[in-house]
Amino acid sequence: MSAAVPGLDGRPRCPWALASAEYVDYHDTEWGVPVRDDVGLYERLSLEAFQSGLSWLTILRKREAFRRAFGGFNPAVVAAFAAPDVARLMADAGIVRNRRKIDAAIANARATIALGEGGLTRLVWEHAPKAQDGPERIDHVPATTPASVALTKALRASGFVFLGPTTIYALMQACGLVDDHLAGCFRREQAAAPEGGVPRGRADLG
Repeated sequence: MSAAVPGLDGRPRCPWALASAEYVDYHDTEWGVPVRDDVGLYERLSLEAFQSGLSWLTILRKREAFRRAFGGFNPAVVAAFAAPDVARLMADAGIVRNRRKIDAAIANARATIALGEGGLTRLVWEHAPKAQDGPERIDHVPATTPASVALTKALRASGFVFLGPTTIYALMQACGLVDDHLAGCFRREQAAAPEGGVPRGRADLG
């Protein structure tokens, strides 16, 4: 199945969202909702990096543990992490204990701080492409785009590490720079409606 598929409630969704209750909630309330603040973008960037080689469901199920371990993904807090914090994180079974990914999260927090307040948001959203038609099928959704390649280069030039065009395109999808809800998905139709639906200007993360 690669077109929008009705869920148990009858609403058509992107087929990947039907794999678990966690995916349904993430798809319906967060995925594709624009994120326009440094903390939110830094969190998503960090989680996308931790997801590398794993399923996104694994990350969703560990998300609250990640938030506790990384000070709510406040870049100023994580930027100050030192060797004892790394040791603490490596001993935390609630998160993904990968030293390279932990080091990258700390390095990226410092890069975020170096950009100044609002700097990460400006850098990311400068690379948002113009509005596009919704893909009809999953196999119409790209893994990378020229915009994700350009954003990757810009982030690397600003000191960000452990990222590539595929990871960054996933970030762009998740944070609303692009809308890859399928054309028949109720979320795309909801977002296009002048009234109703989840507001596209913010993400409620609980």
